[in-house]
This record gives sequence, C-alpha cells and structure tokens, in this order.
Amino acid sequence: MNMIRTAMLLAFMTALFMGVGYLIGGGSGMMIAFVIAAGMNLFSYWNADKMVLRMHHAVEVDERNAPEYYGIVRDLAASAGLPMPKVYLIDNPQPNAFATGRNPQNAAVAATTGLLQRLSHEEVAAVMAHELAHVQNRDTLTMTITATLAGAISMLGNFAFFFGGNRDNNNPLGIVGVLVAMIVAPLAAALVQMAISRTREYSADRRGAEICGNPLWLASALDKIARNAERIHNPDAERNPATAHLFIINPLSGERMDNLFSTHPATENRIAALEAMSREGVGRAAQPSVEPPKANPWGRNPTGPKGPWS
Repeated sequence: MNMIRTAMLLAFMTALFMGVGYLIGGGSGMMIAFVIAAGMNLFSYWNADKMVLRMHHAVEVDERNAPEYYGIVRDLAASAGLPMPKVYLIDNPQPNAFATGRNPQNAAVAATTGLLQRLSHEEVAAVMAHELAHVQNRDTLTMTITATLAGAISMLGNFAFFFGGNRDNNNPLGIVGVLVAMIVAPLAAALVQMAISRTREYSADRRGAEICGNPLWLASALDKIARNAERIHNPDAERNPATAHLFIINPLSGERMDNLFSTHPATENRIAALEAMSREGVGRAAQPSVEPPKANPWGRNPTGPKGPWS
C-alpha cells in the first residue's frame, strides 16, 4: 500500500508540475515541464535525502563524537528490527528531529542540538523511535520526494510571475493562467504535503511508542518540543518551508489548530492519543534495551561543558 500511495503521489505531483508548465507556455511548456519533472523524480529518488540534510546543515555523527545519542538510535533500531540508519546532528537550538531516505537500508535520522539539550534520555529515545517508525513504515521516501517536488512547484509558480504574463507567448489562458500557476498550484502541492504528513504522524506516534516501550515518553517529548518550537526560530526551516512536514513538530510556527492548513496534527490531539495508548497498556510489553545512560544523551557528563558533542 505504501508503494501504491507513493506512486499515486508522484503521479499527482508530476501532473501538477506539467499543468503549471502548460499554464505558462502551453503545449511546449507542458512538455518541458514533463521532462523536468521526470528528471526530478529520478533525481529525488536517489538524492532527495542528501538535499534535505544539506538544507539543514546536518552533520553525520558516530559513537566517537556523540556516543549516547548514537547509542540510543542503535538500540532502538535493533529493537525495531531495522538496519542501523545514518545518524545526523543539526546545530540548532530549536528541539526537533526528522527522518529521511528512500528505504530502511538507506535511511538517516537527524536531531537538533536543542532536542538533545532540552529533553531527557527517555524523551530523546521516544522521539528517535518516532523517526524510526517513519523509516519502518517507509514514509520517508514519500515525504522527502513530496518536499522536493512541492518546493519545485512553488519555484515554478514564481517563474510564472516573471515570465508567464507575456501576451505573445504560448500561454493559453493569459493572466488567468499565470495567477493559477502562481497561487493555485503551489497551494495544491502544499495541501498534498499537509494531508500526507498529518495522517502519517499519528501512525508514527503509535509505532514509535511501541518501539520505545512507553507512550508517555513521547507525549512528554511532544509537549516540550511544541512549546519550545513556538518561541525558538529555525532559520534553515524558514528558508526551506517545503521540508517542514518532515519534522516531528512543525518548525515554522506555533500553529495549534488541527485544520486543513496545518502541516501537523494538533499536538494536544497527538498527546491525547498517546495517553489513551498508555491507559490501554500499549508498548509496555515491548520495552527496548535502551538503558538510561550514565551521561546525558548527547555524550557528556552532566557537570561538564554544554553541547551535544563528547
């Protein structure tokens, strides 16, 4: 089903991309857009994860420079029966995290320094379990390619503003086509992103709680992340808003309404669902072998210097 959903998503985004090309340049514009979209789909499949990590200046870490953080991911991946993903760290004070990669064998997880500094060991484990759930559910390919294509459609809409209004070109609808390309197409792409992200966040919350063994750890982490994300600016996310749906909590704003235009479900709704899972005893029978560390999760003694590095 995930492969079918991915194929349908790519088909829709490609058709949308071609439609914008048609509105800008008619039949020839549509064909050019088709060639570009086909190339982007192929490129995104192999390289979108690397692009997203570069956008957020993520740095790969290992047992030597982030032992506790790396160890958390390693133990959770083993508990979930997943291959060990690459582990990245983002130097950003906003607590947040995301996963990317085309499949579990080529996955990567990334956390910000703010996440490791502001959350407890158990909460960090719950967040990384959530991200591994995305990997296990094969959400990462869909969500990463969606981010790439949605950004491209938005850029094509901007292109229409400058080059689509010329009356002697092949634009079949004139200024109306330009306005549709500028406004409607990017909005449609954003709505697809939002709908996909919101439904998959609930699923990843549930599976993440099963992996880490305690839904309340994730509920507590979501509350802390949401409160801090409201007041701590994330410049890289603001420059690349098409990647916002990849994060566990929306990094762009303090949006709290669970509506059509939210990239994530309302945090309160997610917490309530996790609390209901705890009351039902979900996850308690699947405690992972993640023991509380002697040092903090980012590999330092509590009395030592601050920072995620060892």
